[in-house]
Amino acid sequence: MPLPQRPSRKGQLLPGDGLLARVPPVAAFLIVVAVFAGGVLIGGAIGALVLGVLALALAGLLASTWGALHTSQRAGRVAVLLILVVIAITLAVR
Repeated sequence: MPLPQRPSRKGQLLPGDGLLARVPPVAAFLIVVAVFAGGVLIGGAIGALVLGVLALALAGLLASTWGALHTSQRAGRVAVLLILVVIAITLAVR
C-alpha cells in the first residue's frame, strides 16, 4: 500500500483563481508571523486591534477551507485561533 503524498508547499492555499489562490503558502505564513509579532510588540489597545484583525482574517480563511480539512486539522486551527484571541484580549486589558 503506497503512502499518501505530502501536499506541495508551493501549491495554492485555496483552489480557484482568486487573490488567496495566488499567494504562496510560505509568504502567507511569513506575513502572519510579521503581523502577529508587530501586534505583540506594539501592545496595548492598538496591538490588540492588530491581533483582532489578524484573528478575523484567519477565521475567514478557516471558514473558506473548512470543508477541505480533516477533523484534526480543524481542531488545531480552531485552537490556534482561540489562542490568538486570548492573546489579543490579554493585550487589551494590560
